[in-house]
Amino acid sequence: MNRPVLHVLAVCLSGVSLAACQTSQRQIMASEESQVRLRSIQTRAFDTTDRTKMLRTAIATLQDLGFVVDSANEEIGTVTATKLDGYALRMTVTVRPRGSTQLLVRASGQYNLQAVEAPEPYQNFFAALEKAIFLTAHQVD
Repeated sequence: MNRPVLHVLAVCLSGVSLAACQTSQRQIMASEESQVRLRSIQTRAFDTTDRTKMLRTAIATLQDLGFVVDSANEEIGTVTATKLDGYALRMTVTVRPRGSTQLLVRASGQYNLQAVEAPEPYQNFFAALEKAIFLTAHQVD
């Protein structure tokens, strides 16, 4: 091949390569935005440092919502529970410190090995958890 043809071919291939990179970059950005949105739905901060009490409250909340606790590990701050109500929804709750005055609670759900991205299960869990924390703090039975 002569030089002008090689030059044109190189320019064309570079253009295709850049277009593919831009498409890939947009997909990565969209995926990252989706993950950030999902984490914001799954996570709440609470003004307490009593991790044991928060884990116990999370366990009670899951049970109140019809979940059966599969495992709980106070040492690492996790609870995993499954709800069998015509479907199998598995929820894992993680409690970890956030700074010196707060705990971060993250709930992540799976339905048939797929991550739950709909906000409703998380909203229901956190609404019930917040209510349970309020009642516990005010010693209401």
